[in-house]
Amino acid sequence: MTGTGKAHLARADRLQKATGALATAAMAAMDDELPWFGQLSAQDRSWIGLVAQSGITAFVDWFRDPEAHSSMPTRMFGSAPREFTRVISLHQTVELLRTTIEMIENTIGDLLPEDDVPVVREAMQRYAREVAFAAATVYAQAAEMRGAWDARLEALVVDSVIRGEADESVRSRASALGWTGTANSEVAVVVGRAPSSDTGGTNVADAVRHVARESGADALCAMQGDRLVVVLGGTSKPVETVQRLTDFFGPGPIVVGPVVPDLMAAVTSARAAVAGLRAAPAWPAAPRPVQADELLPERSLSGDGHARRQLASDVYGPLTLGDGVLLDTVSTYLDSGGSIEATARALFIHPNTVRYRLKRVGDLTGYSPASPRDAFTLRVALTLGRLLNPDPGSSIL
Repeated sequence: MTGTGKAHLARADRLQKATGALATAAMAAMDDELPWFGQLSAQDRSWIGLVAQSGITAFVDWFRDPEAHSSMPTRMFGSAPREFTRVISLHQTVELLRTTIEMIENTIGDLLPEDDVPVVREAMQRYAREVAFAAATVYAQAAEMRGAWDARLEALVVDSVIRGEADESVRSRASALGWTGTANSEVAVVVGRAPSSDTGGTNVADAVRHVARESGADALCAMQGDRLVVVLGGTSKPVETVQRLTDFFGPGPIVVGPVVPDLMAAVTSARAAVAGLRAAPAWPAAPRPVQADELLPERSLSGDGHARRQLASDVYGPLTLGDGVLLDTVSTYLDSGGSIEATARALFIHPNTVRYRLKRVGDLTGYSPASPRDAFTLRVALTLGRLLNPDPGSSIL
């Protein structure tokens, strides 16, 4: 061994003897200079002390033979539990490293001979860079694991909403994912085709959540086979929010379920949205996005019992009240091909009376008989109402 090698080993031995004093000084510096450090539990402080001790010992081993201990900067974090990354942030870890390095630089002059100090300080600067990279790697891996877990948890929450199994546990899981909606926060479920397979599902979910937050809404997002499901919270106008999300869906219709009071009632919105997506091809000219309630006639024709009952109760039902003249008028108007004059002749009334009654129909039901699309909805509603309620005045099933 050359004289230079012997001198280096001797310097490493002197540094080895100083590790205890350096570790004690590092803990004291953390206590003095980092206010948040003193607020940690005794167990967490002990883990950090163990990591600091491990880091100083690892530095000595690396200093002695850098090639033989090249992995030391990464291995030093192995002495801490996995929960370590949840106790302190990456920013706080950087503060710990900086405090420890500054302490060593200021202390080694009192512990080592004067000739050793410049060499050790230079080595410490090199080693600190490697430790910083190792810390970033540890936190990046933790973030990846947390991201994968969050994605599974989010998919579970969305699936529970779709299947109608939302309960308090679902609300707490949603809160863990950053859902800030209160018990009375309005919710709407959105369903559309999934984007192409070359688009990462996690990236799409992140983008959806980001855009939703910019719109002042919460969002939970999950891929379910060939469809993308988004649960929006905190917005009474979900269509406006979804208009900013259309690029994240695949081609085809995007259906927005009705707004419900909270996450616990979201199954109602989800059921309507899913049924709407199934029925949407029957209306090629439907807007994108389209509200599920705008697809009531298509949904009822595709077998959606909820849509059938809604049309019968909300559209047909009000027309049967009183003497039933509104029902007769709109029925005759539709049978007459939308002709005011033909309707008036058939009912032996003035055309202005027909116009007045048709306006009343629009006010009561929300559908104007003069609109082709609304006339189609009214036609289906009248047919369903007669099927479900053959005797006017009786309750609709």
